Amino acid sequence: MEEELLIAFDSTQQALRAEMLLEYAEIEIDIFPTPKEITAGCAMSIQFYRNTLEEVRVLVSEQNIEIRGIYAKAAHGDGYVEVEEKEGFDE
Repeated sequence: MEEELLIAFDSTQQALRAEMLLEYAEIEIDIFPTPKEITAGCAMSIQFYRNTLEEVRVLVSEQNIEIRGIYAKAAHGDGYVEVEEKEGFDE
């Protein structure tokens, strides 16, 4: 089973914009409530598969989508760990 990552946002506007752009790019995503373990300003997160991380990263960077970060489930299954911070997209 492929690992799922999620993008958290500080604003609903950015989450909806990201959803539209990711769907347009034909990247498989799911929308669901932001887990309580992740502190974010938006209650909506976008889940995607790790094998599309580079595509997501490029799209977020090129389209200047403001995100809180990209997260994965912690190895022990309790909570989430940050995979990439939003600053990592400015390279």
